[in-house]
Amino acid sequence: MIRLFKHYIPHAVMLLGILDFALLVVASEAAWQLRANQINMDPGPIEGRWIPLIGSASVVWLAMIAVGVYGPYALRSLRFAGARLLVAISLGIIALATIDWILPGETFWRSTLLYAMGFAIFVLVADRLLLNSFLGSSAFRRRVMVLGAGDRAQRLRNLSEQPESGFVIVSYIAMGEPERVVEEAIAREAIHDLGRFVENLGVSEVVLALQERRNSLPLSDLLRIKTKGVHVNDFSSFLERETGRVDLDTVNPSWLIFSDGFSSGRMLSSAVKRLFDIVASVILLALTFPIILIFALIVKLDSKGPAFFRQERIGLFGQPFHLIKLRSMRVDAEKDGAKWAAENDDRITRVGRFIRKVRIDELPQTWSVLKGEMSFVGPRPEVPKFVNDLQKDIRFYQERHMVKPGITGWAQINYPYGASTEDSRKKLEYDLYYAKNYTPFLDFVILLQTVRVILWPEGAR
Repeated sequence: MIRLFKHYIPHAVMLLGILDFALLVVASEAAWQLRANQINMDPGPIEGRWIPLIGSASVVWLAMIAVGVYGPYALRSLRFAGARLLVAISLGIIALATIDWILPGETFWRSTLLYAMGFAIFVLVADRLLLNSFLGSSAFRRRVMVLGAGDRAQRLRNLSEQPESGFVIVSYIAMGEPERVVEEAIAREAIHDLGRFVENLGVSEVVLALQERRNSLPLSDLLRIKTKGVHVNDFSSFLERETGRVDLDTVNPSWLIFSDGFSSGRMLSSAVKRLFDIVASVILLALTFPIILIFALIVKLDSKGPAFFRQERIGLFGQPFHLIKLRSMRVDAEKDGAKWAAENDDRITRVGRFIRKVRIDELPQTWSVLKGEMSFVGPRPEVPKFVNDLQKDIRFYQERHMVKPGITGWAQINYPYGASTEDSRKKLEYDLYYAKNYTPFLDFVILLQTVRVILWPEGAR
């Protein structure tokens, strides 16, 4: 994987993204040439068109990222990818037409957009037809050796067998575990020179997957492997990189303390984040204020009670604040105390079901962002009762409050709606990854991917 601004991106995704961008530039140029030929106009030298070409390709490319074209399912299913490509290119073309209307003149040549759309669909689908099997092959997977043959080694095997996996395990080395789960693992004693063995297999990374590391680290082996230029990684760090979450089953306080992350150089990033929150919340409130008023009236007419729902939540450093949303449940929904929303929850009103599905009920939270109680991106804030219970049941749960809560977040775009302690535990793994690896770039990725969650609201309740 490639680490870009502390966030890991698979090599295959990076290569496909770069190739797609180049093809979008080609599609835009082909559209311009076709249109110029139709009206008998000299297309002129390409040097004078670089800004519109790159600009138009960038808009469509960002739309592709936003709708999940580079997600794991899109990479392994051509039908899935095709549907997302059509939506992304359509959204991109609409955005380009809007920009051209707002900024007329030398912008994105609105007359060529239809041609550009057709060319883009053709070249991107053809690209995937040619590369679909090739990108999923071992040519783009790292060759990994696992030191260990127990439960952790089996977890790595299961992960490597997933179609979207970026690595292939070429060998397991049993390090004397009392219970061997991976039967084909080679006993360490059977290998005379581990360094030479690693070289012969073309291993690019070795993962230490021992169940118990205390006083059992094979230091001489690890040193020999390291001096061969092969990357050595521990189990928890490897899982974090490959899954985009912190594995609570294996991490301990010392790993969180000594591993890379929770950088102290966040002052500038935090200032940029706050500036973005202020500017974006002001613009969003101005644009959506009529929508909020209209649906507030509809909510009021649909069921008895206030239009807005106000509830105490836990924010930064465990401080309580009051969150405001459009009411989507009956007024007596929590007469017996707060509880998780269930699928087909009968407490949800008719209008409430719709505004939850399209996330309109979330819009008033922008006021909390403007006040500084929330951010656009961060862990979702929970009610005090849930927080108190979850802190007792889940390790490191309080660490999620070290960053400001958000309207959307890394957990929200990677995990469906959570309605249990186990769901909260899984979402915490994503929240810890976000808190540990936060950068403005990761915020940008999350905001783009939120479009996918809105368009395909699998987890909305």
